[in-house]
Amino acid sequence: MTEDATTEQPTGGTTGPRLVAEPRQDGVDAAVRAARRLVTALLRSGDGTGADMAAVAKEIDAVTDRLTENAPAVPERLADMWRGEGVTRHDPVTGPENAVAPPLTLRGRDDGSVAGVVTLDLPYQGPPGHVHGGISALLLDHTLGVANHWAGSAGMTAELTLRYLRPTPLFEPLTVTGRQVSVEGPRIRAVGEISAGGRPVVTAEGLFIHKQLPRPS
Repeated sequence: MTEDATTEQPTGGTTGPRLVAEPRQDGVDAAVRAARRLVTALLRSGDGTGADMAAVAKEIDAVTDRLTENAPAVPERLADMWRGEGVTRHDPVTGPENAVAPPLTLRGRDDGSVAGVVTLDLPYQGPPGHVHGGISALLLDHTLGVANHWAGSAGMTAELTLRYLRPTPLFEPLTVTGRQVSVEGPRIRAVGEISAGGRPVVTAEGLFIHKQLPRPS
């Protein structure tokens, strides 16, 4: 299993300014990359490798125990996550500090939209060989939010309507796009889609409200 099983596949359509956190080669980012590989490896192997999975579990538990023993209190960690005004590093779509994130790298485009390309592996499976519909919703909700920031007026999701046009494949590049279409007072509307092989597989329309929760301090 290779690390690039769940990483971005840049194309000519996603070469604009990077709108998400730059991954670091050390620290928690490096450990998170290893954790992504571990989760994918477990799903790909099951019990078919002949490995002593009970021993593997003990190794993983030992690492988890060491991390947990030295972890800061939750309020302290939350404050650290939200310190500063730059892009976050912990979200479950683009965050280099979050092993749940594929991660998707989004870039701004000259036409005001945002786009990224990602290939998803077995951790994101729903139907056989295809992406879980909830994962598609997660990718699009976040992408529309980033598109709103890129356009200059952002808020919190109030409604998200998705149309699943055809099954979304695993193991091949998916292009995720979003763009803001209107701002009327506090109401912001954006649209987006996931496409595979040049064909849309999921489309989204979102209503956002110009409001933000206070950051922990």
